[in-house]
Amino acid sequence: MGFVEKEFEIKDEKVLDFLVKKVGFNLREAKRAIDRGRVSVNGKRVTQKSQKATGKLKCIMFEPNGYGLKPIFETTHFAIFDKPSGVAIHPKKLANTKSLLDDVRALWGNDANLVHRLDKETSGLVMASKNKFAESILKRAFQDKDIKKSYLALVKGRLDKEMTIKKPIAVNKDENIKVKVIIHPEGKESVTIVKPIKIFDNYTLVECDLLTGRQHQIRVHLFSIGHPIVGDPLYGVDNDFADRYLNKLVTEKERIAKTGANRLMLHSYKLEFEFMNNKYIIKSDSFFEVLKNFIN
Repeated sequence: MGFVEKEFEIKDEKVLDFLVKKVGFNLREAKRAIDRGRVSVNGKRVTQKSQKATGKLKCIMFEPNGYGLKPIFETTHFAIFDKPSGVAIHPKKLANTKSLLDDVRALWGNDANLVHRLDKETSGLVMASKNKFAESILKRAFQDKDIKKSYLALVKGRLDKEMTIKKPIAVNKDENIKVKVIIHPEGKESVTIVKPIKIFDNYTLVECDLLTGRQHQIRVHLFSIGHPIVGDPLYGVDNDFADRYLNKLVTEKERIAKTGANRLMLHSYKLEFEFMNNKYIIKSDSFFEVLKNFIN
């Protein structure tokens, strides 16, 4: 279900105490809800944690109701999911949409969280922490690039040699489609190692190792060398098509005709990392079945 707005009656009570005793938040969650502007009384946002109130209290809160996805690997502290393409990582605010976070919270409670992001259309490995201890360590490991991430992508054209793409990536401020990033000399340093695995007629399966972690890095880097990812509705198409796609105006048939597939052919394939003195190498081979069906 994601985020929902619920209504309660409060009578001469501190809002923070009410959120803990009556709504069901723990103290940290209650404070965060107030800080993020998710609590109001009689139509006015609550800003002071010590505020007393009487009347109609409304609170935006998260209720898990996901896809029923289960992890492919787990320990006491973390779990790994093999996310299908089309599954969102997080719910949109106040939108009645499912997400992987719903499944994570349903399995392990509100202290569980996702520790990195993956585009909705990208399939493959996603890591979740089961507690705040693991979340802190794993998020820091991703930020410090201590977790090695490898992806598989099916690209247009024949690519027959390994290459390292070093092109800075910047937020797109000039065009209407802000979600797209661009190659720009004033952008942030971005490095992707691309290794061809197999050529299928006029397509190439490649493995991409990320040395940096910018938004849409693999997508824009592959597009910049003339090998856009098959099925990409943002890079390798004109802005009018991208805008129509983002506004959900593109049919599946039209998308296939324009991009070559009904999904982005990008897959989070491998995670390599250490946690509490143990080394882990987790792989997902599910993309090979997708590839087999596409090629045939």
